[in-house]
Amino acid sequence: MERRRGVWSVRWAAAVCLAAAIPSEGGSLARLRETYDLVVREAAFRHNLDPRLIHAVIQAESAYNRWAVSSAGAQGLMQLMPRTAAHYGVEDPFDARQNIEGGVKYLNDLQILYGNEPDQVARLKKILAAYNAGQEAVKKYRGIPPYAETRTYIDRVLSVYATAGFRRKTVIVDFWTSDGKHIVTNVLSIAAGRTAAPPKAG
Repeated sequence: MERRRGVWSVRWAAAVCLAAAIPSEGGSLARLRETYDLVVREAAFRHNLDPRLIHAVIQAESAYNRWAVSSAGAQGLMQLMPRTAAHYGVEDPFDARQNIEGGVKYLNDLQILYGNEPDQVARLKKILAAYNAGQEAVKKYRGIPPYAETRTYIDRVLSVYATAGFRRKTVIVDFWTSDGKHIVTNVLSIAAGRTAAPPKAG
C-alpha cells in the first residue's frame, strides 16, 4: 500500500484542533469515541481485531475527525491514502463507516502478513509500522523503520491501546430470537433486529 509518511506531528495537532472545533462531531475525544464505537466494534467482529486497537489507531491518526486530510493526502478517520481506499472498496473516505471498514480490512491484512512473528508485541509494532510507513519500509529494514515519526506513531498508538476501554462498561444485550431462543451477548452486531420479549405462543 501507499506510503503515508508526511508531516505527522503537524497532522496530529491539526486533527486534534479540528476535532475540537466541529460541534457536530460531538466535542471531546471520549464522546467522539462513543459516536463511532458501534461501527468500530462491528468491523472488529467481522475482521477479527480488537476494537480497542482500532480506536487507538483512529485516535492517533485523526483524533476522531472524519474530515481530516494529511499533508501526504491521507483522508478520514483512519487516514487512508486514495489508492489504499480504492483497494478496499472505499468510495467515500469521509464516510465514517466506509473509512473504518477500509482501515480495519487493511489492519487485518497486515495482521495476516505478519502472523508468523512469534512475539505478540513485535508483531503489533510491525503492523503499526506498515500502516504508517508502508509494508515496503518494514520489508526494507526487516522490522521497524528508523523513521522518528513512525516510531513516535507506534508509541502513541500503543499508549492509547494500553489504556483504552478499561473504564468503559461492557454493554450486555438480553433478547429473544424469532424462533424463541433466549440470547445474552456483548456482541452488538449479533443483537441487530432483536426482540425484547419472548415471542407469543401461537
